[in-house]
Amino acid sequence: MKITRVETFLVPPRWLFCRVETDDGLVGWGEPVVEGRAETTRAAVHELADLLLGADPRRVEDLWQTMTKAAFYRGGPVLSSAVAGLDQALWDILGRSLGVPVHQLLGGAVRDRVRVYGWVGGDEPGEVGDEAAAQIAAGLTAVKINASGRAAALPPVAQIDAIVRRAATVREAIGDDADFAVDFHGRITLPAARRLIPLLEPYRPMFVEEPVLPELTHRLGDIVASTTTPIACGERLFSRAEFLPALRAGVAVVQPDLSHAGGISEVRRIASLAEVYGALFAPHCPLGPLSLAASLQVAFATPNFLIQEQSIGIHYNHGAEVLDYLADRSPFAFVDGSIERWDAPGLGIEIDEDEVRRADRTGHRWRPPVWRHPDGGHAEW
Repeated sequence: MKITRVETFLVPPRWLFCRVETDDGLVGWGEPVVEGRAETTRAAVHELADLLLGADPRRVEDLWQTMTKAAFYRGGPVLSSAVAGLDQALWDILGRSLGVPVHQLLGGAVRDRVRVYGWVGGDEPGEVGDEAAAQIAAGLTAVKINASGRAAALPPVAQIDAIVRRAATVREAIGDDADFAVDFHGRITLPAARRLIPLLEPYRPMFVEEPVLPELTHRLGDIVASTTTPIACGERLFSRAEFLPALRAGVAVVQPDLSHAGGISEVRRIASLAEVYGALFAPHCPLGPLSLAASLQVAFATPNFLIQEQSIGIHYNHGAEVLDYLADRSPFAFVDGSIERWDAPGLGIEIDEDEVRRADRTGHRWRPPVWRHPDGGHAEW
């Protein structure tokens, strides 16, 4: 069996898919994308494809090593994401060639269902509370909220109180039988995090995500020591080496992204590394169906798994939805706040290729907003 063709598809709302075809007709799909840098990642995928054409796709580990180590310059979000999508496609082909799901190739399932959470939009505490309650009423058992929009380097009392009110409102709206997490997106500074996060403790968030920028991973220990709330991070870390300082700092939850952190091959190793440090695994996934399918395959086979992010119905998807590119939507059905394990081969989902090709003709030019602080400088979006 040999790889004969690698194609990419730029599809709304902000995704990039790749398709790897073999000489015997087997096809594997993956999702390599950096949000807002899809065209750049697309070019990287086709550069890496030169290393794959003519190779046996079933030699997944060998090809992963070649893609990640065959050049002098390695890593970073663009290259790691390009590798990630191609790696997903190779695992998809391997599973299909053997007639088994990827989780079987990872050692077999350790659970029959994966708990998922949904995102909650809204800018005001009341809106957030209403949306959180609606998600729980729709069958989910956990949600995640943004802590805030743009925040000052040292937030004034009014901003601090607004963040705390959002958490208090959500806890009141969902009750004590459901969970919520708080995502700061790295928007606050280290001293602000040490002041703010302890104030959230009475509302018992499941975890606080990415309180500071990934450049400050070496200071996460100070935040961990300042609160009893579990600290999570990792959506902008792309390898075991980058996760190691966070784990040594004592983070409770690692959140590698299957479309950014080297794909299935590397993320399963990140999860194993986290287990050594007593940390839990909660894959980051605000992306499309292939990224979600790959995340679930790893989650089915990972003992220290906590919960899975997913973006079905997310408030900032415009022009297309996660389920729009599937020939069969049933694998992603929610059952009591979870997605049940399936045994279809490979990634276990069937892409509607005609719809993907049609969408690629339109493509997208999604870009993140550019935020500036009123007093100068740039803020996280």
